[in-house]
Amino acid sequence: MTAVYLLHFQRPHRHARHYLGWSRDLDARIAAHRKGQGARLVEVIIEAGNDFTVARTWPGADRSKERRLKRQHNGPRHCPICNPHIKGGNHDA
Repeated sequence: MTAVYLLHFQRPHRHARHYLGWSRDLDARIAAHRKGQGARLVEVIIEAGNDFTVARTWPGADRSKERRLKRQHNGPRHCPICNPHIKGGNHDA
């Protein structure tokens, strides 16, 4: 199943606190990120000894949803770790 996902970095990396991505196989994509084989930003935070949490997912969402969310440039708004009033997981934005 496809999904858009939001990673929350344990510690900010320069200006970045989040990574927003899309995958056809979320478990495999997260495993690749953990090995430093995903997106370059996530690779850099892993190399720096930083870690991440999968903060939120949008199951069934496609790349157009990912693009809409990325254009907002506002990952913290969608992050339940940064905004506890957001009930974890699977909310549409």
